[in-house]
Amino acid sequence: MKSMNTITLNNGVEMPQLGYGVFQVAPNECKRCVLEAIAAGYRMIDTAQAYFNEEGVGAAVQESGVPREQIFLTTKVWISNAGEEKAMASIDESLRKLRTDYIDLLLIHQAYGDYYGTYRAMEKALSAGKVRAIGVSNFQVGRFVDLALHVEVPPAVNQLEAHVFSQQRGIESVLSNFGTKLMAWSPLGQGRNGLFTHPTLAAIGARHGKSPAQVALRFLLQHGFIIIPKTTHPQRMRENADIFNFALSEQEMKELAQLNEKDTGNVNFDDPAFIRYLIETYG
Repeated sequence: MKSMNTITLNNGVEMPQLGYGVFQVAPNECKRCVLEAIAAGYRMIDTAQAYFNEEGVGAAVQESGVPREQIFLTTKVWISNAGEEKAMASIDESLRKLRTDYIDLLLIHQAYGDYYGTYRAMEKALSAGKVRAIGVSNFQVGRFVDLALHVEVPPAVNQLEAHVFSQQRGIESVLSNFGTKLMAWSPLGQGRNGLFTHPTLAAIGARHGKSPAQVALRFLLQHGFIIIPKTTHPQRMRENADIFNFALSEQEMKELAQLNEKDTGNVNFDDPAFIRYLIETYG
């Protein structure tokens, strides 16, 4: 496997373009999975307060034998910790759980609650050296622009659902105005639309000796996205990371661009079911 690419954020911080995501990885499985991912060559781990597995990530990094400065840690402040004071306390708690003095990339998990207060806390953490870069997650165009125009430090990253069937074309140009990188969660689309056997992906993969999943991930890399595929299986971790020894042609990129559907999948803040969930959970 060739060395993994890196991306330079708008504040000069360099991060791996490929990472390992631990969304829905059970707390009691997390340490094992992260250790397997590090052994497979991953050097960026993406977690969140709401995943309840930051402690497993911290334990794995500490036990991996890889120097802390070679691991890029991302976590996110959850809605229940929104607001400047609560967010600041939660950042310190995340540092404790991750067993580290600093977080490489800290994001607001959802555009809800007092996210302006949360962002102010993150800017202070950045100034204090507790964080190296800050950004947002699941911010769609309106809320992203409103925030980005009224903060001291523009978001380095906006983490959104993105894959070959939802390529986020509508927000890409907006993010570029602020030097903000798009970080794709669910880059394999959770296997929807038969991604793992899709004829277009399979045909392109056959030309390169690669699987449909590897082609789907390579497409996002060449598009400039940061990606964090998640799996609990070591073999698939290695397969997902083995995407730096081939390149898609311009024609193949065009073919894959045709797979884009309406960019859906991100949180709809006007969805009554989601609002009801928020009220019942945090009201």
